[in-house]
Amino acid sequence: MRVVTTAQPLDVQPTPLALLLLGREADPRSERGVECPGDLPSPSDPNLVARARAAKEKLGDKVFILGHHYQRDEVIEFADVTGDSFKLAKDAAAKPEAEYIVFCGVHFMAESADILTSDDQRVVLPDLAAGCSMADMATAEQVAECWDVLTEAGVAGATVPVSYMNSSADIKAFTGKHGGTICTSSNAKKALEWAFEQGEKVLFLPDQHLGRNTAVRDMGMSLDDCVLYNPHKPGGGLTAEQLRNAKMILWRGHCSVHGRFSVDSVEDVRARIPGVNVLVHPECKHEVVAAADYVGSTEYIIKALEAAPAGSKWAIGTELNLVRRLANRFAAEDKEVVFLDKTVCFCSTMNRIDLPHLVWTLESLAEGNLVNQIRVDKETESFAKLALERMLALP
Repeated sequence: MRVVTTAQPLDVQPTPLALLLLGREADPRSERGVECPGDLPSPSDPNLVARARAAKEKLGDKVFILGHHYQRDEVIEFADVTGDSFKLAKDAAAKPEAEYIVFCGVHFMAESADILTSDDQRVVLPDLAAGCSMADMATAEQVAECWDVLTEAGVAGATVPVSYMNSSADIKAFTGKHGGTICTSSNAKKALEWAFEQGEKVLFLPDQHLGRNTAVRDMGMSLDDCVLYNPHKPGGGLTAEQLRNAKMILWRGHCSVHGRFSVDSVEDVRARIPGVNVLVHPECKHEVVAAADYVGSTEYIIKALEAAPAGSKWAIGTELNLVRRLANRFAAEDKEVVFLDKTVCFCSTMNRIDLPHLVWTLESLAEGNLVNQIRVDKETESFAKLALERMLALP
């Protein structure tokens, strides 16, 4: 006979991570903030557009609004400039007269803008919960532990860190402190070529796919030259011998949007649309990149479509907001642009920046209330800026 007992309630205290995911706490070292003080206007308010225009007009030259390509159309409408993360950070730095830089993007982008702008400027993120899952996949503590693993294996001295722009200020600072550089999806090859002139190996953070695709597709390395460091396993899940034999030590991180595309997506769209050109972002998996016709950054994708002949057909493997905008833009030129996958996939954190948050931000600033300021401490800023300057110095 089975005896059933009544269990006593356990005094279980939620961990900081659990509280963070529940939206009850914020981690200042994480991309995932949750605080947004004040009351937002209703998303159904029919006057939102007029309110945004009025607040922006009242602020005048005091405000400069940056809109990332992956933002909603309703937000892009109010952007003074659009672009990818690094272009926007540089645009902000080139606008010293603007007191407020409103960055309609995600947290790491606003950090980069704060690093590159003057101390007199204030960088604002309309929703502090607009983080980046990829940037979250590499924390300062994890990367420091990884460096200890490389040191114990005797390879740290020969390893140069290269960090993708899509990383936190802490990771950029680690990179600068250890003699490395930052890269974008446009200049990753140049960054890796520079790094291999400085050392024998590269620790590539935090996107494994961009690192692997650049090394193998663009630089002629083999997949065997790459190993994957998993921060959730002891020693990264690698032996000292594997680390010594590797040229590329790839961090186990990825973009949640671009990682969804598959070879099946490519084959399906080719079957549905004869003669289609498949164009994907290098954050996609290696097998997807290998199956595509063209591979390039967001700016590359836009320029490729601009140069495409009328009547051409394109399946684009990148964030859906941008693909829809491009489809509408180029329809008038008789260019067919479709999303690579049948499944709808927006960048969920980018989409946290919506019109109510933008209105709340602009109205707050117009009333003299500074909200959601993104600030990078001076030591972190110093080393992160060093890494960024190394990238800017690349040929």
